[in-house]
Amino acid sequence: MLKINWYRRLKRMLDIIFSLCVMLTVFPIAYILFGVLIKCSSRGPVLFKQRRTGLCGREFDCYKFRSMRLNREANEVSARTNDPRITRIGRFLRFSNLDEIPQFWNVLKGDMSVVGPRPHMLKHTEYYSKIIDNYMERHCVQPGITGWAQVQGFHGATQTLEQMEGRVRLDRWYVQNRSLGLDVKIFFKTIHILCIH
Repeated sequence: MLKINWYRRLKRMLDIIFSLCVMLTVFPIAYILFGVLIKCSSRGPVLFKQRRTGLCGREFDCYKFRSMRLNREANEVSARTNDPRITRIGRFLRFSNLDEIPQFWNVLKGDMSVVGPRPHMLKHTEYYSKIIDNYMERHCVQPGITGWAQVQGFHGATQTLEQMEGRVRLDRWYVQNRSLGLDVKIFFKTIHILCIH
């Protein structure tokens, strides 16, 4: 228990330091640059927020740069391949994962961590928790901007049940084996993937 508490405190301290650096340096520039492009591409706010499932099943507002035109399905249907709702700038933001920069605000607030299982929309949590064994185990830790499943190839939209089962299996492995060393490994592997993406 002492080891877990030490890990949680150190991880939270690193989350605060890193997310604060991003919010004070990268975010303002990204908000101005992408904000203009998003506004020029379609009407609506620069940021998109969606209720997602966090630690212990608690709900929170997850922020992203808006990549879609305003639509009634935004909180019900995930993005699909060649989704007509996605704008041109939105396609670039999603491909480069730059749409997730505002989630460092979620990290700073304590809703998320830099590393952890990706948070799912509420409808997905409700649906998959009924058909995938031990699905809710992934919520025993804070959700993350990147995670073990993502660096193993399970990133982006999930199109099939098999893909979601694979993602959940890796999320559960992370929960059972989490450590500061593993978090650092996931962080640098994410940077490597983004650089060659």
